This record gives sequence, structure tokens and C-alpha cells, in this order.
Amino acid sequence: MAELVETTVGVVGRPHGIRGEVVVVVRTDEVARRFASGAVLRTADGRRFTVTSSRQTPSRLVVGFEQVSDRNAAEQLRGAELFAVVPADEMPSGAEEYFDRQLIGLRVLDAAGHDVGEVVGVEHGPAQDLLVVDVAGAQRLVPFVHALVPVVDLSAGHLQLADVGGLLFDPGEDT
Repeated sequence: MAELVETTVGVVGRPHGIRGEVVVVVRTDEVARRFASGAVLRTADGRRFTVTSSRQTPSRLVVGFEQVSDRNAAEQLRGAELFAVVPADEMPSGAEEYFDRQLIGLRVLDAAGHDVGEVVGVEHGPAQDLLVVDVAGAQRLVPFVHALVPVVDLSAGHLQLADVGGLLFDPGEDT
């Protein structure tokens, strides 16, 4: 049996309408997979919710749950972080895509192959994702684009940065 892991997929926002739907702030690139009808999500306190509907509007994702039937129940869910339990070896739908859980913990190598830090988080920005890299106790943000991070080797446990000055260290900073 495959090992299972828990992954954050969204945070419940405000209610939408009077029938229990909610706006979800998405925390996954796999929206269609995670919010498909019948998907079961849970909250940090262990409550389980079955997706009955989801639709993307121009500015938000609206989700309905079997267990949430009115606006009052939807309001009670506001702020809840939603998790999905998935196989640890599950891969994203697209090539050259990674789940946050695959990137966090990877060693970061500079262009010369020297170990310079560790990925400790991923921030999802409007333009692109940012890797949060711990470099000797200081956190640096690296845009997660192929031009700056040309190598991601999950099996070796590292990623390698391009030879771009100032990417992890400020000019004049001791390295």
C-alpha cells in the first residue's frame, strides 16, 4: 500500500449565496483534481467534507460541500484550512510541475554545485511561485522559473540555481 501524505489545497473564505457554498482561496495547482465532485477534504480539527460542486468564476473558486447546506454553516467554516490525503508518490498533471511537498526540504546548490541552503517553503505569487530558501539562517526568495532554477532532481534531493549574481546574496554581503 502506498504511503499517504496530507497536502494543503485551500482556505475557506466567505460564504457565497444562501445554499452553503463558500469561496475558497486556492493553495494547489491541481484545482480540478482536488475540488472534483466527490473529493473528500478535511480540516485541521478532523472534520471531513465531500465536494458536491466547484466552479471557477473570473476571480474566485466557489465550492459546495455535502455537509454544508446553508449560509450559517458556511460562515462557521470560514478560515478553515482544507487538506487532501494523497499518495506520497503522486505526481502533478503537467510535466515540469512539482507539488510544494516535493520541493520543501530539497538542498539548494549554486551553479558550481556547492550546497548553499535548503528550500523551507513555497509562496504562490501572482506572477510565479517563489521558493523560500534558508541560507545560513536567513530566508531568501527565489523565483521558481526555469531560467533561475534549471535543475530540479527529486531523486537526488536537490535543485540547482543558475549562475545569476545576487540571487541568494546581496552585493557586498559576505558569502
